[in-house]
Amino acid sequence: MQILHPFAGSVQQYHEQISNPDGCRPSHCPQCNAKHPLTAHGFYTRTLIDASHDGVIRVRRYLCRACQRTVSLLPEFVLPYLRSSLAVIALFLVTRLLLAQTINAAAATAPPPMPYQRGQFWIRRFRAQAEALCAALAALTQPVPAPDFVHRALAMLESTGWTAAHRFLLGGVRCHLLGWPRGLAPGGRRAAFSSAAAPA
Repeated sequence: MQILHPFAGSVQQYHEQISNPDGCRPSHCPQCNAKHPLTAHGFYTRTLIDASHDGVIRVRRYLCRACQRTVSLLPEFVLPYLRSSLAVIALFLVTRLLLAQTINAAAATAPPPMPYQRGQFWIRRFRAQAEALCAALAALTQPVPAPDFVHRALAMLESTGWTAAHRFLLGGVRCHLLGWPRGLAPGGRRAAFSSAAAPA
């Protein structure tokens, strides 16, 4: 399970902060609710593309001794299962969908410049998720008049702040800002699909 690590600063500062396992250790397990501090359980690496960083970051993991499951402490500037940072994705979506720039112009504003297909991918996922985002974000901010759910969701995200919204969505309602990838349940856990063609 992934939970968010509240952090504001550079990627270098983030690396320095997570090197101390006690600095951000969860006080209880978010999965089984056992009321004891979790045990440091190493790191995993993932790639991150941001305005000032294009490379690998480490994500600290903890282990719950009661349920034997791990918890990953994802920095809140990262979206689960996406390489680009929240700031890069937000800048692109606002430029393309709210300011009505072309995809190429929007891609040029999101440093570093990104492939056309990645922007199309973000747009598709955001459009599919917009109605659910509006419903969830109504707990944080007043819905605004808009021609459609996409514009309303973007206005609500801008009003709330993308990081605050991401923190609420993932931590509070286990909702991914761009929707969980195919094969993952809304709670962020792998879904088991049965195949009709599977032998009996």
